[in-house]
This record gives sequence, C-alpha cells and structure tokens, in this order.
Amino acid sequence: MFFELVYDKSLAQASYVIGCQKAGIAAVIDPKRDVDTYLQIAQANNLKITHVLETHIHADFLSGSRELAALTGADLYLSDEGDENWKYEFPHNKIKGGDVVKMGNLTFEVIHTPGHTPESVSFLLTDKPASSEPVMLFTGDFVFVGDVGRPDLLEQAAGIKGTQDIGAAQMYDSLHEFAKLGDYIQVWPGHGAGSACGKALGAVPMTTVGYEKIRNWALQLLNDKQAFTQELLADQPEPPKYFAMMKKLNKVDRKLLTEVPKIKNFSREEFSDAKSAGLKIIDTRPWTAYAEANLKGTLSITNNNSFSTYMGWYMNYDEKFIVIAEENQVDDIMRKLMRIGLDNLSGFITPSQLMEFEKGNLSSYTPISKDSVKEKISTSDVQIVDVRGAAEFKKGHIEGADNLVLGKLYDNLDKISKDKPVIIHCQAGGRAAIAYSILQAEGFENILNYAGGMNDWADEEKTVAVTA
Repeated sequence: MFFELVYDKSLAQASYVIGCQKAGIAAVIDPKRDVDTYLQIAQANNLKITHVLETHIHADFLSGSRELAALTGADLYLSDEGDENWKYEFPHNKIKGGDVVKMGNLTFEVIHTPGHTPESVSFLLTDKPASSEPVMLFTGDFVFVGDVGRPDLLEQAAGIKGTQDIGAAQMYDSLHEFAKLGDYIQVWPGHGAGSACGKALGAVPMTTVGYEKIRNWALQLLNDKQAFTQELLADQPEPPKYFAMMKKLNKVDRKLLTEVPKIKNFSREEFSDAKSAGLKIIDTRPWTAYAEANLKGTLSITNNNSFSTYMGWYMNYDEKFIVIAEENQVDDIMRKLMRIGLDNLSGFITPSQLMEFEKGNLSSYTPISKDSVKEKISTSDVQIVDVRGAAEFKKGHIEGADNLVLGKLYDNLDKISKDKPVIIHCQAGGRAAIAYSILQAEGFENILNYAGGMNDWADEEKTVAVTA
C-alpha cells in the first residue's frame, strides 16, 4: 500500500493519497484545490488517480475534488447522508454508511459520523493483502487529535438556526460508535492545530482510537450528555466570514480552476489605473515593513499561515484586487487564495515598485510601548480596543478594554471612537497591525498600535482583568 499525507499549513488542512501499488491506482481524500500536488505524487510513484473521496461538504476550504476528477477521469465518491439541504448538486457516486468502496486490494468502508455536519462520513481502510482487519480511519472533521469537530458552524457561519444543539447530540452518538472501534486503528483527521474547525486540535498529524479514548476530552464525557454538549459548544473560535461561501461552492456546480493562474506584474500605469478603478490593494509584507512605509488605504495582511483566513474575512467574491508582494511569493499567495475560492487577483507589484511608484506618498507609524499605554490610560481619556477572539479576551485582558474581534471589525466601526485616542492591540502584534491598516483606510486618524500586546502586558503587568 502507498500512503502520503499532504498538509496545507495555511489552513491546517490534511488530505491523503492512498494507493494500491499492485493495481497501480490511487485515491485522494479531501483534496485541496491546487491539485497539481496530487498529480505529481501519483506520477512519481507510477500511480493513476482513479478515486476521489470526500468526508463532508467542507466549510473552511474549497475542495479540489472536481478539478482532480476533471484532470484524471477519477470517480467521485461523496456522501448521500443528511436531508435535501446536504446533497451535492453535481454528478457523483453517492455513498452512505455501510457502503464499501473497493480499489484494487484496498477497501474503504463508509461510516456515517454526523455531528460536525449531518452528511459527514469517515472512511475505514483495510489493506487486504496485509490483514483482514482495518488499519486506518480517515475522520475528516469528526475526530481530531485531542478534539472533535465543532457542531456550531452551520449556525454561526452559515446562519442555519437551531442546528448546533442537534449537531452536538449527533456528535455524542457518533463518538459512542467511534469508541467501539479497535484501539490499534490509526486515526488520520482532516485538520491540525490552527484550524477554526475545533478549539483544541493537537499539533501531531495522527493518533489512534485507543489514544483518543484516554486523551481526548470529548471521549471522557460520554457518560454525561449535558456536560459534553456544554463543553463542546463553549469558547469555539469565531468562524471566518468566508465559511458560508465555502459551504455553498462545495455543494453547487461551479466553474473549475484546473491550474494555478499566472499573475501579471503591473507597470506603473497599470497600477495607477487599478487605484483609479478603486481596486483593493493588499500589502503582504511583514507588518513591520508596512509600519515603516505604507500606502494609505492599503490593507496590511502578511503572507503567513493566517493569510487565507484574513483574506476570507475581508474580501468578497466579486471584487478584483491586487497585492504587494515579492515576485517569488506570488505563486504561494495565489495558491492560498484559490484554496478559498478568491480567484480575482488581477496583478501584483513588488515592494521596490511600491517605493518607486509612490515615492513621496508613503506613510509610516511607530508602535507604542507598554509604558506609553500605561501613561495614556492614567493621564488621558483613551479607548483600548482588543482585537483578539472572544475566548482569548475572556481568559484575560487589560481592564476597561473593548473586545472587537478582528474579523468582525468592519461591522463594529461605529464602536470605535473618533473623538479620543484609540489604542489597539492583540496577543503579539500581527492582528493589531491588520486592524491598524483597516482603521487607517476607513479614515480614523488618532489610532495607536500597541504591538507588544498581551504577551508584553501580561509578562510584567499583573492587573489583567478576567471575565468570570
């Protein structure tokens, strides 16, 4: 048997290539949208991709299943569980719990594991030549390392009211069935640490059924449904705005993107035309470089592992935009964008072009220190804005601070003062820098960035207020 984990750090998302080497064929489970990765793996190992499987209709990334099937001729195997709201609207092989998908000497038994979503399934793999017993379970967003899938996304991100309690009850029942599996079975989940699909995901890529029985908090509460439900729904991270769009695009028939687009490097004239047309400009440099020299009105969203998430918070799916980035980073940026369906990147300019094209028009700012924050709090009327998540804020915050979550900042601009100084901060500086650029673009003039954030404040300052 051939096996390879493909892990996208930008979305903490795992997909898998599993092959029957005797037959020379392979399956891919939950592929990302830039599918050239899987084609290269298959070619390097003399395999033909014939099967594409999905664990559920994903909310956090745009699946590449249809792109991969279009390029390889592979068959799609997708869940037919759940009611009419959870049916894929394009041709595919429909699978339900109890079905078996055969691929050479390998079999994938379909297990219906609702809870995260109603149609969620897991795939129990048996490698027939090696053993008649199953060896791996691909759980998608059902069971993670140390955590389980959140059932509230349909309600929080997609706006489908009344679904989170139903999902929690389904998750409770599904976990009882999971606990009956052999302790030796390897568990390969759909996400790792950093994903918004859970709140306590582990950093290692796999686990076992037996280990999760003794380690996973959720499996310790299977004798108390009320306590389980309460803990499962408590303090989940804010789901990014784009999740609702992913649920739609992964379900309906849509335009396919079978290769990574090549992005044009704009000339001075083209950049000027783009600005005149009102295209949004995203500065992907490190926030410290943005602070030293930036074009007013641009958004500072550093090209790191959080880039996709914050682009998904702030961009809509109709607007064209451009980025400021080094040329050797543009392919990586485009891949991160296409993985969440943001296909309208029109062009880019490099940091050196920015300095050349906008000489004399650039602004700068200097973050303030903890001592400056303490002085301003004690001597003047200021507003402290903490842009961290609600669960982070709840654990500890500067006394008197307002919690305006970064992803929802545009919805809360009316809560930010234009009459007095506003000090923004996060945990370590990155999110506050994004907030600074947003507020500057929106016309706020008296904004101060406390870049040290809670890491700096709590290191020495002991007057941190904690919400009960």
